[in-house]
Amino acid sequence: IIPHNPSQGTGQVFRLACHCSGSFSKEDGSGGSNGARMRFNSEASWGANAGLGVARDALEPIKEKHPEISYADLYTLAGVVAVEESGGPTIPYRLGREDFDSGETSPPDGRLPDADKGSKKMTTQHVRDVFYRMGFNDREIVALLGAHALGRCHTDRSGYWGPWTFAENTMSNEYFRLLLEERWTPKTTHNGKPWTGPPQFEDNTGKLMMLPSDMILVEDPKFKKYVEMYVKDEDLFFKDFAKAFAKLIELGVPFPSKKWFG
Repeated sequence: IIPHNPSQGTGQVFRLACHCSGSFSKEDGSGGSNGARMRFNSEASWGANAGLGVARDALEPIKEKHPEISYADLYTLAGVVAVEESGGPTIPYRLGREDFDSGETSPPDGRLPDADKGSKKMTTQHVRDVFYRMGFNDREIVALLGAHALGRCHTDRSGYWGPWTFAENTMSNEYFRLLLEERWTPKTTHNGKPWTGPPQFEDNTGKLMMLPSDMILVEDPKFKKYVEMYVKDEDLFFKDFAKAFAKLIELGVPFPSKKWFG
């Protein structure tokens, strides 16, 4: 399933699964992966979903070969495969999502997490608001964000640049180790020229990056204690991540059966 081109590979396919699921609200049950509404506007054109058309297009040959699988199942299953094939944990998975014929029931834009809200306090509160709305707690938030071990940012999509780790197609606790142990400073240059993109942080090599929403995980004491736990125990991180990610991709899905995989 996973394309070999890193620009449309593991990280992008995983991001697709997260973003089509992360619009859920426990308040009214709206949003989530069921329906695969990201195929349609307005959801397809949300700023937070920029570049995900690449991942959706990369999965089209799979859909053509296996027309019996819904797009909603395909997008989420591809995220599961991305994690497992990159060395991550086995994710419990079950089929049963359906596809809708339009995006009329898509929730309003603004439900997916932003990388920066202008200050540490506002960014921290924003991240909590987004994930609490879906029913996650602080421990689950940190575990899910640990998947930033996969993939990279692209200036032509999010405006940000660079990978979080030197092994962007490998799932591990390296993201947490780097976040905790490296010295992160505001990025001011790029390829010898002034950096003109949005505020982000870089390590001392200038080759790795962190977003403001990453930095809050070590700036907020309640988040930081879980970062420290996962640095010390990758197995614990994998266990918590598998549970949280399985929960994420099932939010709002009215399964007709209990057919589990993994």
